[in-house]
Amino acid sequence: MQATLHQLKVFEAVARHSSFTKAAEEMMITQPTVSTQVKQLTQTIGLPLFEQIGKQLYLTEAGEALLSTCQDIFERLDNLEMQVASLKGTKQGRLRLGVVSTAKYFVPRVLGHFCQQYPGIDIALQVTNHATLIQRMQDNQDDLYILSQPPEDLALSSQPFLDNPLVVVSRQDHPLAGEKNIPIKSLAGEPFIMREQGSGTRQSVQKLFERYKVGVKVRLELGSNEAIKQAIAGGLGLSVLSQHTLIAEQLMGELTILDVQHFPIHLRWYVTHLEGKQLSIIAETFLKFLLENSNHVPLLGTLALQNGTLLGNHHGDLVKMG
Repeated sequence: MQATLHQLKVFEAVARHSSFTKAAEEMMITQPTVSTQVKQLTQTIGLPLFEQIGKQLYLTEAGEALLSTCQDIFERLDNLEMQVASLKGTKQGRLRLGVVSTAKYFVPRVLGHFCQQYPGIDIALQVTNHATLIQRMQDNQDDLYILSQPPEDLALSSQPFLDNPLVVVSRQDHPLAGEKNIPIKSLAGEPFIMREQGSGTRQSVQKLFERYKVGVKVRLELGSNEAIKQAIAGGLGLSVLSQHTLIAEQLMGELTILDVQHFPIHLRWYVTHLEGKQLSIIAETFLKFLLENSNHVPLLGTLALQNGTLLGNHHGDLVKMG
């Protein structure tokens, strides 16, 4: 089979985007060039690689097999490049990292320190919601993943590296603000802003509320921590958020953490990958760096103490997930 590496890269881009146009834009070549390369590769394989139904492009069975082979080839070539760099005494290559949206509040800080120590390493960072990250994990699209609740139905290697306390957040002028040791039952009937269904944070909150038979009124469902914070500031209700998300609002005095019994919910951040996956030299380097330096990641929300808000760590519930 006389397929060229360039043809395989063009094919992989088309397959990933399900679009000749987007593949051309990514590779900075013309769409006719993309079409020509795929046509030549199709002739080499001897079977159609794509089929178009309406406006949607789909892989054929041969295309699926070729895509899997391409991904394996590219991963091996990346690892070879990293191994050669390592033999030369340097760390060079690309780290593909997938993280849930809440992790964006601290992961860039970690990556900044990592890249200062290893300037030859490029980072491909994917920030997405919990459900999409799990799908990326199932498809083996990244080297490592950072999330708070690793799925139990996948064979994974997971290591905790950082606390992730979930706290009850309100506007500064909420009637419960400033109260100490608030009974969790006091939240009954309060309007709440929740993350979307399937969110790890929402699952933890619902589990705690169900345990203590607390019924709250879900006024809004939002898929973004930033949107939730704006909704709280707008007086639409309370919410439960990771303490890592709150530094800017606490500095401005807009939001506060309520001292509610059984909060914070003590979760952990995990770094994980598919069990049996052969990590690249770069991925192993970052994994070691993360585990060794996690104690230096600040818990941003501790600034709330400056506003006189008691975090209530003495009576928080430990919820073990994953």
